[in-house]
Amino acid sequence: MSRISLISKTGMEVAIITAVDAILFEARSRQKQIVALIREMVECESPSDDPAAVNRFVDLLGDVAPSFARVKTVPGGRFGRHLVCEFDLFGEKTKRQILALGHSDTVWPLGTLASMPFRQKNGRLWGPGVLDMKAGIAFFIYAMRILRDLEAPVPHKVVMQINSDEEVGSESSRALTEKNAKRSQSVLVLEPGTGLEGKLKTARKGIGDFTVTVRGKAAHSGLDFTGGASAVLELARQIEKIAGFTDLRRGITVNPGVISGGTRVNVVAAEARAEVDMRVPRLKDAAALDRKFRALRPVDKRCTIEVTGGLNRPPLERSPAVVQLFRKAQTLARDMGVALDESLVGGGSDGNFTAALGVPTLDGLGAVGEGAHALNESILVDRIADRTALLAKLVAEL
Repeated sequence: MSRISLISKTGMEVAIITAVDAILFEARSRQKQIVALIREMVECESPSDDPAAVNRFVDLLGDVAPSFARVKTVPGGRFGRHLVCEFDLFGEKTKRQILALGHSDTVWPLGTLASMPFRQKNGRLWGPGVLDMKAGIAFFIYAMRILRDLEAPVPHKVVMQINSDEEVGSESSRALTEKNAKRSQSVLVLEPGTGLEGKLKTARKGIGDFTVTVRGKAAHSGLDFTGGASAVLELARQIEKIAGFTDLRRGITVNPGVISGGTRVNVVAAEARAEVDMRVPRLKDAAALDRKFRALRPVDKRCTIEVTGGLNRPPLERSPAVVQLFRKAQTLARDMGVALDESLVGGGSDGNFTAALGVPTLDGLGAVGEGAHALNESILVDRIADRTALLAKLVAEL
């Protein structure tokens, strides 16, 4: 696919391409159109907690989907609708499919554009959600347009699924993601790459959360101090134990992030609570940590401890199948003169679910930039074409 001679049709233009990467040429020639679509997407704000806003973005995707794509939406419960888009590309189809995964929701509240408008400056596109991950969706849509226009044979069905609740745990979309993943030979995740090098993600940590609730006995702190059993004091002792579950050498982190307890300063606290974040690189690490949390016992025997929660997003482990998929992408990128590396990251994505099913999953194929969830969220303009081309090549050659 990469070094061919053919007639390229982009709008009204017709150009002869000889000994040139046709797909990359097409991606470069359409870069202004891709930027315009990214702008339209960014300016359609879609915070996770506003289903009406997310639905407007989903409707936008339906409107901009190519004419050769079949689009349907799936209810998201208390979240916005999920979108499933099947592309009609050239070539005899097998029963298997490639699944591209993205999400429509962002962490930015409605109205953020007023203080953080979309703009193109200093070789970058800026704006809420531009990196995480609206640009990646735009790249994939144009990658499919390019394959269709070049009449490139694609021997399998191609489906793009856009979830509405990824940023808040994928509660309503997980079953749909796993259903489509089980039908797929591989999954391409449109999340941004790692760092300004745009490294792909061949491993992600699993994510869990625990709530540790301590119940003691209330008493007046002046009149009956010894009659009380402080849940706050007991929780403080337990937090020290919990923090000790972190094992940096093995990549395991445990973070007591939110603490609450007590009612008044002159009352021995009857109840206290800690919300704890857990990150693990391997599934077996999660099981071991779960046992440690369930084994917590009070130092003050007058108190009780209740532990709820656990692993909610399994790790994306660097399996041989994942590595093989990465090596394929690395070779295709090298053919375009782009060096591509891999990374392990602590944050999760919907690719964690698909990899846990044993489906080869390659993450971080979206935009190259920095500042996800931060005020400097931006992508590099000069990496738009090669990322779009890489997606097209992967779909054509897997």
